[in-house]
Amino acid sequence: MSGRRDERQPRAQATRSQPLRPWQIRERCFNVRRRGLDPVEIRTFLHQVADELTVAQTALRAVQEENVRIKNALRSWQSAQSANHRYR
Repeated sequence: MSGRRDERQPRAQATRSQPLRPWQIRERCFNVRRRGLDPVEIRTFLHQVADELTVAQTALRAVQEENVRIKNALRSWQSAQSANHRYR
């Protein structure tokens, strides 16, 4: 068996600990093959995906921040309720 990787197999990716970023999608390059896909069409699609990922990640951050605010408000309310019940 030679040391060459089978060209039909996808490249092994290192385990990602961080989410994929839009710039990683925009800058992704693919090997050119004879009778391959239209590179302009691929680049256009990758930009569209990156734009949608940007929107999704922005919305996720907003929801996570709102979740923190709600949890803090709930903790404050619970503390206030607990304090009210102790002194009755």
